[in-house]
Amino acid sequence: MTGLMRIQPMVQDLVEAIAAALSVEVEIADNELTVVAGSASYEHRIGQKEEYGKLEGNFLYARTIRTGKSYVVSEPGKDPEYDPSSLEGTTPEMAEICVPIMMGDQAIGVIGLVAFTEEQKKNLLVKTSAILDFLKHLSRFLAAKVAESEAVDRLTRLSNELTTILETIHEGALAIDGQGVVTHCNTTAEKLLKVKKDKIIGKNLAAFWVDTPALDVLKTGTEYIEKEEIYQIGKRQAMHFIVSVRPIPGAGSPEGAVISFRDIAEARRLINDLSAMTMEYTFDDIIGESRVIKQVKEQAVKVAGGNSTVLITGESGTGKEIFARAIHAASPRSKGPFISINCGAIPETLLESELFGYEGGAFTGARKEGKAGKFELADGGTIFLDEIGEMPLHLQVKLLHVLQDREVERVGGSKKIQVDVRIIAASNRDLETMMHEGNFRKDLYFRLSVIPLHIPPLKERREDIPALIELCLKKYSPMLNKHNLSMDNEAMKCLINYQWPGNVRELENAIEYAANMAVDDFISLHNLPPRIRESNLQAAPQTETPLKDQIRIYERKILQDYLDRYGSTFEGKNKIADKLEISRATLYRKLAELGLSNK
Repeated sequence: MTGLMRIQPMVQDLVEAIAAALSVEVEIADNELTVVAGSASYEHRIGQKEEYGKLEGNFLYARTIRTGKSYVVSEPGKDPEYDPSSLEGTTPEMAEICVPIMMGDQAIGVIGLVAFTEEQKKNLLVKTSAILDFLKHLSRFLAAKVAESEAVDRLTRLSNELTTILETIHEGALAIDGQGVVTHCNTTAEKLLKVKKDKIIGKNLAAFWVDTPALDVLKTGTEYIEKEEIYQIGKRQAMHFIVSVRPIPGAGSPEGAVISFRDIAEARRLINDLSAMTMEYTFDDIIGESRVIKQVKEQAVKVAGGNSTVLITGESGTGKEIFARAIHAASPRSKGPFISINCGAIPETLLESELFGYEGGAFTGARKEGKAGKFELADGGTIFLDEIGEMPLHLQVKLLHVLQDREVERVGGSKKIQVDVRIIAASNRDLETMMHEGNFRKDLYFRLSVIPLHIPPLKERREDIPALIELCLKKYSPMLNKHNLSMDNEAMKCLINYQWPGNVRELENAIEYAANMAVDDFISLHNLPPRIRESNLQAAPQTETPLKDQIRIYERKILQDYLDRYGSTFEGKNKIADKLEISRATLYRKLAELGLSNK
């Protein structure tokens, strides 16, 4: 739509007024030769094309638009370049004054004053100079109105674009003027603040968001980014937001500000979702076919669906955190965060603020906006308290309150913050002994050990070692640019008979060492770490391992070697049965018993 068409009603009113005042006919067309407005003789042509709509032609309107000049035609019927009717000899017009409507150096339309009678012709030609001057003023007026309309359209379009953008973003957004009065509120803000837009817009921010420092930005002109603020809903409920405020520059002081904010709990969930993508474990990731590890997995699967506190015990390196993550992943809280904290790795002076958070200025070096603790971060999910036995007694009291009341209180604060978390604790120490010695609270111990799980050390499940080694070889082959790492029987035997004081973690480190030392992708005994190679345990199995478990280990290793050599096809298994001089039925039964049936 052309500029003149956008203001058509106003143009039509002007045309009718001019026609009445000058006693002539008036027509206005746009730069596409479409009639925009017309007095009595032309009103029926509004929306139609003049001069066939050919701007490249040399008729009056096209020529006026193309050249930007004014024209006075005293004898239209004798002028072949007046309009198409002059060529046909049917021209009813007796005179016309034509003036372009200029916007800058471009004609956006044309004004035509037309005489159909001798009296009208006389009025036009006698007062030509005055009429031309009047029409030029009218032209400038119309151009200004078109420019104004286009500016309004641009502002409307920009406003609509801004509104669409603000409604599209997932953050709450408020705009305030220089006095702090809300001028805009998006739908997300409405939901977060739990107030309808029409109750917010037009009100001062301080009226419903008490104590917000956002209004200070109007005085200082200094923005602030990602600051934690509390928004009070009634007397009991409080929302925690992450808030950013940016001033709108003005002459001297800011003309207003834009406030963006989001629910801190939602932000934490997003962060934890992203981190969980690389840290998620399930029970399928816990490798082992031994009786003892199967029993623990079965117990863990049973309790995963509940909300009871779990205490996982076991030597260092047995995989307590992997079990905790697997329980979380199999629980109804799996979509929530999994937050892990090692109570023994954080200085005692910092552990309290790490667990429970702190308010701004709570201690020297504290952030002025405060910080959420691990329990707040774990809201809606699971918190894993590793090395719980290292927690000092005074913090054990505070942890007990969290377990009982499901509330935390930040260091330096007085407000109670409700948290919905499942607690899984772990320790490599004997907590019962610590409890009897007075180093661990009895009430906390019984609160934590509702569901006790004990992870057996690797030396008690030696039959799982070959499968764990195979997993490690697959892991380190691509990492170390090895084609297909494998291990000879002597090295395997050495690893099976080693005591593994560091358990699975030590085994993984040993395989990584050996993989780095290996030549031609083949790990031999001399590639193993010296402490393992020199342990002299490879000569015979450990005496504390039951005979049936030792037999199971070696049977599995023998069958694995034959499967690697002949393959797991029907023909390959026939060859294995022949070589071992056993029936195919016996072979298939052994493969199933030893967890090799899917090979």
